[in-house]
Order: sequence, then C-alpha cells, then structure tokens
Amino acid sequence: MERRSFLKNAGVGLAAGTVAMPAIAQSAPTIKWRLASSFPKSLDTIYGGAEVMAARVAEATGGKFQIQVFAGGEIVPGPAVFDAVKDNTVEMAHTASYYFFGKDPTYAFDCTIPFGMNNRQTDAWMRYGNGGKLLGAFYGKSNIVPIPCGNTGTQMGGWFRKEIKTVADIHGLKIRIGGFAGEVLTKLGAVPQQIPGGDIYPSLEKGTIDAAEWVGPYDDQKLGFNKVAKYYYYPGWWEGGPQLSVYVNSAKYAELPKEYKAILHMACADAHVDMMAKYDAKNPIALKQLVGSGTQLRQFPKAVMDASYKAAMEVYAETSAKNAEFKKIYDDYKKFMADEVLWFRIAEGSYSNYLATLK
Repeated sequence: MERRSFLKNAGVGLAAGTVAMPAIAQSAPTIKWRLASSFPKSLDTIYGGAEVMAARVAEATGGKFQIQVFAGGEIVPGPAVFDAVKDNTVEMAHTASYYFFGKDPTYAFDCTIPFGMNNRQTDAWMRYGNGGKLLGAFYGKSNIVPIPCGNTGTQMGGWFRKEIKTVADIHGLKIRIGGFAGEVLTKLGAVPQQIPGGDIYPSLEKGTIDAAEWVGPYDDQKLGFNKVAKYYYYPGWWEGGPQLSVYVNSAKYAELPKEYKAILHMACADAHVDMMAKYDAKNPIALKQLVGSGTQLRQFPKAVMDASYKAAMEVYAETSAKNAEFKKIYDDYKKFMADEVLWFRIAEGSYSNYLATLK
C-alpha cells in the first residue's frame, strides 16, 4: 500500500472513532464516584496512591469511570472514612485499616500488626494465602469490599527526645502511637497517646510527648520532626509492611460492570506497586539528608526488641481468647508467616545481609 493511501485510510478510521477510542468506552456507562482519603495532600506518597489509582481507572475507561479523590477532612475526617463507606456517604475510601482498631482489632490484619509480615509476605498471603478471602468475608459484614492499594514498606521506629538504652527507659514514656502497638508498649510501661498527624510536631516541641512514630524518612522530613527530636530509631517493629487499602461500598461495587470491576482491581494493583517504589526511591535520599543535618540514628537494643516481641505475643493471646474472629484470622496469618520467614531467612535475608556488609 502506498504511504499516501495508507494515511488517507487511517485518517478515515480515526475520524470515525474506531481506532482511537478504547472498545470499552464505546458502550460503557459514565460513572462518577467520590473517594474520601484518610490522608492529607501534603503526604504525596500515601495520599498520592489514591490519585494514581483514579488516574489509571480514567485512562482505561476513556474517562467514563471517574473517581474524584478528597483529602482527609474535605468530606469527612480521616478516621471517619470507614463509616462513610459503610453507610454509602461516599462510594470509596483510601485508608489504613488499623485506624479502626477500636471497632475491632481484627481490622488491623488488612494493614499490619506488630512483628507481622513485610510487604511482599503480606502480598503473598493476600493473593495466594487465605488473607484476601478471610478479610473479604470479614469486611463484607460492614458492607465494604477491601482492595489492597499501597504499602509503605517497613517503617521507622520514630523520633525520641531521649535515648532508649534499656527496657526501663520505656517506662513512663509518652509516645504518639495507637492500636496494637499502643497496647504492646503499655505492657512495657509506656503511655500511648492518640494524636493526629498535624499535632505531632507541636506536641514534641512543647514536650507534651516524649516520642512519636509516623512513617519513614521521606514523610517524616516533610513534617519536620528532626527539628524537635534528636534521636531517630529503627526498625518500626509495629509496622513491618503496612498495607493501605481502597474500601468500596458493597452495593456500589455490585452495580459496576464487570469490566469496570476488573479495571478497578488492576488500577489498585498498579498503585500498590507504585507507592512502594516511590518510598524505596525517596527514603534513602531523605535519610541521608536527615543524618547530614544532625539527626542521631539509633537501632532499638535487642533487649527492647525481645521485650516488645514477648509483650506482643501476650496481647495476641489475650485478644484471641476473647475475639473468635480475630483468632481465626490470626491463626491463619501466623501459620503463613512462619513459612514466609523461613524462606526469606534462607535466600532474601542472607543476600540482603551480605550486601549490607559491603563498603
């Protein structure tokens, strides 16, 4: 075919819309949903996860399925997104499930628990273990369909105004933390404080609290914690691989065409990987800058880690004894994790540990 003839015929096809328009967009319905995030826009990595997902959905449907993302507080406060989705105030939310620990500690499995699995191990449990099925059934009782949509990776242990050298140093420590981690630290004599992200800086600055955990170097640097607390501890044993999730109202999810459901899940999966990649790219740079500006990096002493682990196991035993739903999921989670830790110790762990010794 001559070039001129080819271009002419191609132009006819484009004008008719048969080439440029995605097939799904030709007959699919136009849907506009609102998503309430638990996070502020300033945290571009976590908040941005929902934006990445929404953009992918729009692209794949030719703009027919649009999801507008609202920051925490714009429609409902960050901690209220669970009820907003359950009651169909909004169609969707993007959040961390351990925020709803007070409703039922079982919700935490959709995010993380102290001394729990890392990002990849959690993905394995959710996709190829029983995690997705168990949590889907549990959330279904609240009219919610949960879909994994992001992970921060193992977080830091937080900012401290004084050094933690022994378990005794935790006694009386006022620390911004909540959920299971708060219960664990309570057993060690700490005094957990529930403080919103925006109030952490002034609380540390004024000495209202002695320590605070948030996420990791990139986010923590943005919030300026290094200016009011000298010591930066690791690892955040309470957040080995915290997963973020999209919540969808069950009735609204059921109304979606099957193609839109598939696109939504694929968009969430893409945003899930994208968030982890962003943190892995940005955290090393931020950590170097923090240390360069005077931050004192410290590893939790083994005695503190051991005492925290022992306390966590006590909390899980106590919670399992009084919450059958928690026990059912925890037993499955714990069994799956045992095999994951064994495998990671053999290949992944030994490889990473060796690289860490190189200069």
